[in-house]
Amino acid sequence: MATVELRFSALPGHVRTARLVAAAVARRVGVDESVLDEVRLAVGEACSRAVGLHQRGGVEGTVRVALTEQEKRFLIEVEDEAGPIGRPAEGTGADGEPEVGEEDLGLAVITGLVEEVEVGNGAEGGLIRMSWPIANVPVEA
Repeated sequence: MATVELRFSALPGHVRTARLVAAAVARRVGVDESVLDEVRLAVGEACSRAVGLHQRGGVEGTVRVALTEQEKRFLIEVEDEAGPIGRPAEGTGADGEPEVGEEDLGLAVITGLVEEVEVGNGAEGGLIRMSWPIANVPVEA
């Protein structure tokens, strides 16, 4: 299993780079072209969420993105260092409905884009694990 790992400071400007690298690696390992936009968007949402958690929590640290080619799946893990994932305290809006946080919206988008997704805790914070099938033979250099 080959793995590409990125680590970047929790700054919004680095999210675009992570998206581009994820799409390039996905293409290289044989993820179907029709799914590449989903990979790019899901990684962007996961990284934006991680950056947001760092910034809102005032936490210094890095975001780790691991891109792993498995036998029949392409696995992406996005891990933050913002502390364990906890359920934020729910507030209510002016209409009495529960407020939905930005993190919840990002997770909803990811869940809609990715067939196989797990959200949990990593070593230092939250971990989002996403995977897609590998459909094609990888491109040789």
